[in-house]
Amino acid sequence: MKKAVQEDGCDYKGKGRPCQDPFGRPGGTGPGTVGEPMDIAVKAGEKIIARIRDGGFRPDRIAAYVGPGAGPRWLVSAGFDLTLLREGTLGRKRPVILSGASAGALRFAAWVQPEAEKCYRTLMDGYIGLTFDDRDNRKSVGRKILDLIDGFVENDAIPFALAHKRYRLNVVTARARRLAAREMAPLQGTGLLFASLLNAVHRSWLRFCFERVVFFTGPIPPRYAFRKGFRGRTVPLNAANYKLALLASSAIPLAVSGVRNPFGAPPGVYRDGGLVDYHLNTRFGETDEDVTLFFSHQGRIVPTWLDKRLSYRRPRKEALENVLMIHPTEAFVEALPGGRVPEREDFRTFWKDPGQRMENWRRAVEMSSRFGENFLELVESGKIREIVTPLGGGGK
Repeated sequence: MKKAVQEDGCDYKGKGRPCQDPFGRPGGTGPGTVGEPMDIAVKAGEKIIARIRDGGFRPDRIAAYVGPGAGPRWLVSAGFDLTLLREGTLGRKRPVILSGASAGALRFAAWVQPEAEKCYRTLMDGYIGLTFDDRDNRKSVGRKILDLIDGFVENDAIPFALAHKRYRLNVVTARARRLAAREMAPLQGTGLLFASLLNAVHRSWLRFCFERVVFFTGPIPPRYAFRKGFRGRTVPLNAANYKLALLASSAIPLAVSGVRNPFGAPPGVYRDGGLVDYHLNTRFGETDEDVTLFFSHQGRIVPTWLDKRLSYRRPRKEALENVLMIHPTEAFVEALPGGRVPEREDFRTFWKDPGQRMENWRRAVEMSSRFGENFLELVESGKIREIVTPLGGGGK
């Protein structure tokens, strides 16, 4: 058993200085195997791994931080996020793009609030506290998500978010086309099946069913949107469409009603951004020196939601070249409640016992609460040079 008092003086057995967990309460994670550097893996794309091994890594190289549309799996990233927020790690020398779909967009919407850490914890508590029953339908689920958004984003704080000096929020959505835009389940399901078949044949054919639309803050659209190969549109975020864009990015097909005609955007029905950018599917940096930070719940990077079952499908090579990826190790995941990260299926598994699901999810958050500190320690000590491994190649 490891000693109860960690190097930071935090006493997990209740003697001495109490810990702080990600919920802001005293009494954080216990000792055990949690919080050690081996609990996270660090991987880097081919254009940055040599520089990291030669000279270490500086956070001011980070040009973008990407949040995957991972559903409840995002909860294991909370400790990582809160540490970066508390330390002010990103955006010290230049604004950093915070790009996310679905849960990733919700995370980063908290980052740009006036009291970011407090808002993040409010989001986390509200998300874990969500409950559904057999009376819910697509509209009621959408209302609950909107209530969640209202709970951590105040209307009078939106101007602050739009003008944030450190961060540029990018909310990824999918504008549905043809049958995929219909709300009747049989028609929408047929549209999704058609989209799956087209995507399986060639990834570029997905555009016939879903168009990427990125809602952004900042004076101009993100520069990656002007790069050759980027398929989609950009729409400025404003007070009228801010919350609707977040809701649209979380509108899971067949589970949540789509958002129709958000202000300032091309007419249509907008759905979960994971349909076009599930984990990471875009090159964000402008130069070879720019780094894209990516924290994920797993080692595999899945380009779009429809690629989940296509084990051969990877992001394009250029999207991975400048990525610095952090994810929990398999050993860490096996130690979580149930031996896995929180899943959307948990809502169904614990249908009659939501309290147990909430307890499991909170435990997962607590166990992963030191990931950010582990990462910064690796960076500051230079040990990142020793543990970083190649991210691997992308697809065509």
